[in-house]
Amino acid sequence: MPQVNGLCVLDVDGTLIEEEVIDLLGKEAGCEEAVAQITARAMKGELDFETSLRERGALLKGLPITVFDRVYGEIHWTPNAKNFLAHLQEKGIVVGLVSGGFFPFVERLAKELDIKLFSANYLEVVDGKLTGELMGEIVTRETKQERLLKWAEELQFPKERTIAIGDGANDLSMLKSAGIGVAFCAKEVVKKEILCQIDKRDFLEILHLIDFL
Repeated sequence: MPQVNGLCVLDVDGTLIEEEVIDLLGKEAGCEEAVAQITARAMKGELDFETSLRERGALLKGLPITVFDRVYGEIHWTPNAKNFLAHLQEKGIVVGLVSGGFFPFVERLAKELDIKLFSANYLEVVDGKLTGELMGEIVTRETKQERLLKWAEELQFPKERTIAIGDGANDLSMLKSAGIGVAFCAKEVVKKEILCQIDKRDFLEILHLIDFL
């Protein structure tokens, strides 16, 4: 087993994976364009994230949970994401996922990658169908920052040995709190505030930014 050397926390939708899962669910619900427009504005920081998430969630009311498997089959890993994370884990970097997306998908992605730390939102289900409501605490911009700091404290890592990777406005606080915050193919609102930027959609491009591997 490698010595545990640090922590890397990643956003999921649009970062670790190519798609925004909520947009795929919107397609299943017949409201793809409406959901995608709200998603785009939220990621640019034009809308409050929690409010926009609840608004999009409401549009999914009535979807059967059987769509989860179908939508999961439409997800694509960002190029070299698996290789990047495997390399980090080999070097003793603990990986965590923190997502404004949904638990059924983030949990499956985490299991594929043997990741034990992950956090996401819960969709309420009654009689096998989505109610359009969300359950429990919403993973917001502040929540993402809190997870990074909490996990680092539990693992007893100083800020200097933490990495955060994300692309949207709701990742900004997390990126600013990490020792190395990476704006990965990010929205302009993020690029204006984060120094470390990767504009090529290839996770291996991030490796040279991590000085403690």
